[in-house]
Amino acid sequence: MTTKILTEQSGDIARIIFNQPEKRNAVSLEMWEAVEEAATRFAADETVRILILSGAGGKAFVSGADISKFETERGSAEAVDHYNATTKRVYDLIEAFPKPTIAQIDGYCIGGGVALSLSCDIRICGEKSQFAVPAAKLGLGYGFAGIKRLVDVVGPSFAKEIFFTARRFTSQEAMGMGLVNRVVPDDQVAQVAEETARMIADNAPMTVSSVKFIVAQTVAPESERDLEGCAVRVKACFDSADYIEGRRAFLEKRKANFVGA
Repeated sequence: MTTKILTEQSGDIARIIFNQPEKRNAVSLEMWEAVEEAATRFAADETVRILILSGAGGKAFVSGADISKFETERGSAEAVDHYNATTKRVYDLIEAFPKPTIAQIDGYCIGGGVALSLSCDIRICGEKSQFAVPAAKLGLGYGFAGIKRLVDVVGPSFAKEIFFTARRFTSQEAMGMGLVNRVVPDDQVAQVAEETARMIADNAPMTVSSVKFIVAQTVAPESERDLEGCAVRVKACFDSADYIEGRRAFLEKRKANFVGA
């Protein structure tokens, strides 16, 4: 049987690859559970500095749920609750991943693919990529957390248009609304994602992780913000050996060797 979720690690860059290209990487419950296991493992692995999520085949990132599995995986209220709880855990896990995450979007990014990409820190797509959330065509309900992620990225007006119309949006439309960070030629998506990951991985891990934490606090409700945690992380950066190494490397005009401590 073909493994539908692949994992790879090259140096300090890890990958999770959705591997069902014959269905444009539509995702089953079993696949979401495999992603959860892989992401949990990579989050705890100190050798990993960044995670890239992508889809196999070059024609789709993730095209949403595997509708052929709906009768068995989402055919009852209990099954729907279990499926939704599983996907919520995955989205929350990727959003809270302690290292930077990149969504490498080749081709279609539909439904759950959009939700997954919104959980990532950076989204890079190809010129022919298309985006849609067809919930209104399927009669699906979308919870607060998923809609809030979309609103936080594109704003309420675009979020409404995406859901109300359920139509496909082009890469340029996605760029215009802020849904993606970069649009690149279709044959360069993997290369640009890798180059971006390498650029990030070469920087000071403590600075990068502290910024990820602090940015999350800026969009959290004011009453829930951990400002003390922000200050602790900033101080830790200045107290680190990497801060000394960064200064020395700059003065000596050489590449810094950061160790994350």
